Amino acid sequence: MSITYHPQTEGQSERTIQTLEDMLRACVNDFGGSWDTHLPLVEFSYNNLYAISTKRRSIEALYGHTLRSPLCALVVHTV
Repeated sequence: MSITYHPQTEGQSERTIQTLEDMLRACVNDFGGSWDTHLPLVEFSYNNLYAISTKRRSIEALYGHTLRSPLCALVVHTV
């Protein structure tokens, strides 16, 4: 959401949208199918990126601890 007094937020939104588009495009190219089936994976992956400014991941900041990916949980349960 852009505010008149903070025009720099528009650039931040555009960069985030471009990153998410790139991630979705890569998933569709690699795994096939439609973009909406890969949205949960991309959302998790984006929120799990390490932020240099906060020195932590968005998920850690939100939940207070690191969350494992659904793939990691699946591998642990099948072993």
